[in-house]
Amino acid sequence: MQKIREGINLIPKKVFFTNGVGKHKEKLQSLELALRKAGIEKCNLVRVSSIFPPNCKIISKAQGIKLLNPGQIVFCVMSLNSTNEPNRMISASVGLAIPAEPNHYGYLSEHHAHGETDEISGDYAEDLAATMLASTLGIEFDPEKNYDERKEIYRMSGKIVKTRNTTQSARGNKEGLWSTVVAAAVFLL
Repeated sequence: MQKIREGINLIPKKVFFTNGVGKHKEKLQSLELALRKAGIEKCNLVRVSSIFPPNCKIISKAQGIKLLNPGQIVFCVMSLNSTNEPNRMISASVGLAIPAEPNHYGYLSEHHAHGETDEISGDYAEDLAATMLASTLGIEFDPEKNYDERKEIYRMSGKIVKTRNTTQSARGNKEGLWSTVVAAAVFLL
């Protein structure tokens, strides 16, 4: 019988949420400035999918940034959006849904859009995460109902304890500079 090799178990213990906006004549530099505003520009960011680990502790942005080192490889769920179209509204959002049972995993979602405010993008990202978690937990709901109605069903089920989002929106620079928005859930091992 073949032995199964044990791999490296990279389950994050902590997470923090951050966002930022940057504007510059170069698209790449506008991203760098957005990451700088978010406080994560000094890290090598590795984008991962949408699972919020069981028992993962949410910490403040200030606490999280203190734990980062220049050049560190950092896993994150990130949404970003860019435009050089004058006055074009852009947004980037990461939503979170946490189950009531701390040993169960939750969901994160990424959403980026044009023409949406912080509130609209944030609610949409939160809805995405909550809907994914609800379907995993077997919570029955009508997908045609609006998010506020479904949110009440999720909470009444007692299976989803918390939802939230981090969102950044901005209008494209009127002189046509690149504008980039970023929102991220940054994992710490």
